[in-house]
Amino acid sequence: LMENQDLQDLIKPQKVEFHSLNLNSTLHWQPGWAGEARDTLYFVQYKVYGQSMWQNKDDCWGIQRHVCDLTHETSDIQEPHYGRVKAALAGVYSNWSLSCRFTPWRETMIGPPTVTVVHSNKSVIVKLQAPRSPYKRKRGSKIPMTNYYDLLYQVFIINNLLDEQHRVLVYEGKDKVIKIKDLRPGVSYCIVAKTYLPMLDRSSAYSSRQCIVL
Repeated sequence: LMENQDLQDLIKPQKVEFHSLNLNSTLHWQPGWAGEARDTLYFVQYKVYGQSMWQNKDDCWGIQRHVCDLTHETSDIQEPHYGRVKAALAGVYSNWSLSCRFTPWRETMIGPPTVTVVHSNKSVIVKLQAPRSPYKRKRGSKIPMTNYYDLLYQVFIINNLLDEQHRVLVYEGKDKVIKIKDLRPGVSYCIVAKTYLPMLDRSSAYSSRQCIVL
């Protein structure tokens, strides 16, 4: 039989880390060497940096999956947070595995804006909507990311006669509605946009393409 100490080491969770998009923040980990055993259970705790007490996350106490949603627990987005995970198998508990320090405001990835395109004559009107955070107003609508960040929108045009990679930046700024003029009739144009955070020098991925023939 394996010693308990060996089993403790073999089931200890690996690579405990936060993943965050638009302030939706989840803790992920990988099973230890023996963690592929189907009946391994995981237990998650969290705390704000500087607090002495760890809190149990009830929804992630004795779970089989390798992910735990801590969006609600990390809603103080300027504060650094930690998560930690331990595993249990056959009555043996591993030691805790600790995440790196995670500050949601600084580390979350920002998603692209939602883009709507309408056309009039020789111009295209682009409407942009910021991604939404998971946090809600009193009335229940989700708070847009513009509440937490000084966001700029970057709008690019792709002329479909040219190469897909040939994206031209036609606008950068805060306007939610922009007009692109002097386009050629009968040509197919596609619009993509990004969200850009100057303060963190970070951009989102591109939005999905919205295409139009004038």
